[in-house]
Amino acid sequence: MSGGRKPTQDQQEDVITILLVDDIREVRENIGKLLAFEADLKVVGNAETGRQGVQMAKELQPDVIIMDINMPDMDGLQATNIITKQVPTAAVIIMSVQNDPDYMRQALRAGARDFLGKSASMDDLYNTIRAVYRNHEQVRRQYAAMEQGVMEKIRNVGEPGETVGDRAGHVIAVYSPQGGTGKTTIATSLASALMREDVRVLLIDASLQFSDVGTFLNLKSQSSVVEVAQDVDDIDLELFENIVTTHDSGLKVLLGPPRPEAADPVVARPDTMGRIIEQVRNLYDFVIVDTSTRLDEMQLGIFDQASRILLVGTPTLVSVKNMRLVLDIFDKLDYEQGKTGIVLSKVVEDRRKRIPTVPVERVEGYLKVKVLAQIPAVDDRTYLSAVNKGVPLIAAERNPDRPPARQFYELATRLYNELMEIDEEEAEAIAQQKAEKQTKQKKGGLLTALFGR
Repeated sequence: MSGGRKPTQDQQEDVITILLVDDIREVRENIGKLLAFEADLKVVGNAETGRQGVQMAKELQPDVIIMDINMPDMDGLQATNIITKQVPTAAVIIMSVQNDPDYMRQALRAGARDFLGKSASMDDLYNTIRAVYRNHEQVRRQYAAMEQGVMEKIRNVGEPGETVGDRAGHVIAVYSPQGGTGKTTIATSLASALMREDVRVLLIDASLQFSDVGTFLNLKSQSSVVEVAQDVDDIDLELFENIVTTHDSGLKVLLGPPRPEAADPVVARPDTMGRIIEQVRNLYDFVIVDTSTRLDEMQLGIFDQASRILLVGTPTLVSVKNMRLVLDIFDKLDYEQGKTGIVLSKVVEDRRKRIPTVPVERVEGYLKVKVLAQIPAVDDRTYLSAVNKGVPLIAAERNPDRPPARQFYELATRLYNELMEIDEEEAEAIAQQKAEKQTKQKKGGLLTALFGR
């Protein structure tokens, strides 16, 4: 009945499955009737909102999705952005009554493979679907191979409950019982300092209602922990890294919810963050978790997964008192000795400034827990400069030997050596190699400056 390209006998065996997403029922029915005339095109689902379209895309795994651009619940651009990350094997075609070139650009930026006006002819519709399907073949094959590899890993897992992935999976929770201690600065800088060749690091923003990591690193994304939490009982590990955001430095970041109310579905189930960490940790060598100041069941679930808990405070009486209360709770939970370490921030090194702080040695003696790092107080302009640039504090400071960059690198090196079980001799050799590499880089930069090559 159409003038479109008729599939051959061989092509008829390769049926293209299609999901229709449009808030107008008549539109979905009319498109469905047109597609029913073609033997190689099969409508497998109908969704009337963008949010429903995302859910059905994950359930049905269609080859092609025909998506309306204007919908009241979640528009087609938002839905396409999420689908292309969570269901990358599905190719999206945006349809709109508007043939505005700006709409087309927005659709392609969101990840759509093509754009059609709703006034398009039957031939245009058929040919576009087949062309998009054909051009997306390589992506489908790639993910089919990846899925086969994952299944092979699952079959080879020895013990029940083991996680797919062969990375070290060390989790470091950064926690403070009060605000204003520089907790997020420490988490972002520690994650950055742990990055090195062949080491994979993930930073998770678990301060759900008022997430700051995205602001500190100038990161914006349509995806966050909310999308991961939707499938928390069975996270697709191969698609997980399509949801995490990559900072310019290469650091992987799982952002917190964009608004406080968006955190409600995650907060409603207290074990969510712990379950997420449990399933993804072995995809990385280190997972740094920036936690909330609340000490509740969700935080305890994170702490249970942690290899180390960095308890952050300042050398003041109130902060030391709060840290003591937290440590008492940890004792009741029977956390093993050495799991928790203290990080003191805003430490005044110059005693002549006469700022009323508790000496570090007294803090350590009272808490009876090792102080792993003392982050010195620096000018507020240093912190503001880093935030304005959207980089961790240690990246804003070009000289790694100057405070506070030096203290962050020392803390990262200490944790790296302890958790990766590197002895002193091996650590010294690594440090020597790093120093030689830095020297070569400096010499190379100097030669380039002098000779231009």
